[in-house]
Amino acid sequence: METNKTVRETTINLPETKAEAKEKAPLLNSSKAIAILEPPNRGTKKGIAIGDFVLRLCTIGATLGATVTMGNADAVAPFTTRFLRFEAQFNDIPTFVFFMVANGIVTGYLFLSLPFSTICIVRPLAKAPRILLVIFDTAMTGLTLASASAVAPIVYLAHNGNPNTNWLPFCQQFGDFCSSTSGAMVGSLLAGTLFMTIIILSAFALKRN
Repeated sequence: METNKTVRETTINLPETKAEAKEKAPLLNSSKAIAILEPPNRGTKKGIAIGDFVLRLCTIGATLGATVTMGNADAVAPFTTRFLRFEAQFNDIPTFVFFMVANGIVTGYLFLSLPFSTICIVRPLAKAPRILLVIFDTAMTGLTLASASAVAPIVYLAHNGNPNTNWLPFCQQFGDFCSSTSGAMVGSLLAGTLFMTIIILSAFALKRN
């Protein structure tokens, strides 16, 4: 009986051999490797986030330039006399006022969106700030393009007129005014194009793989 008890105790208390330890070691290493490789496309998404930030800065320049240019649209006709003064200003046309206000709102939004874009750079796998930006970017894209579309027909008539309705072009008399409004419209259209590029980049960043 004592012999059997000794054999059992010896069998139970046998230490782990070096061979068994070596067999288990690769399994631990492989699990660590899998854990390290688990986040997919982290570098790619971080690059997209950096591109998003740069494009936002460019869009700020476009919308801010459009707002300031439209706000400074002012010209006096060359045939102004001592008693008569013919002057064209942006606030003479309500559509131009809407354009300036809309682009000012978009510019303010873009400044507020920069911290969220920075979060996407620091945490490229975070989806919540990216989804939030996509929603508001889409709304601001619509507002930017709507303001540019509203101004485009007026700018066209100012340059070319409409002979069918006897509307004469007046850019020859108010050249500075027409140049400012045309430049503002181009800046707003450029901002809308940049916004669409930002949304496309965000869509790629939200992909799982």
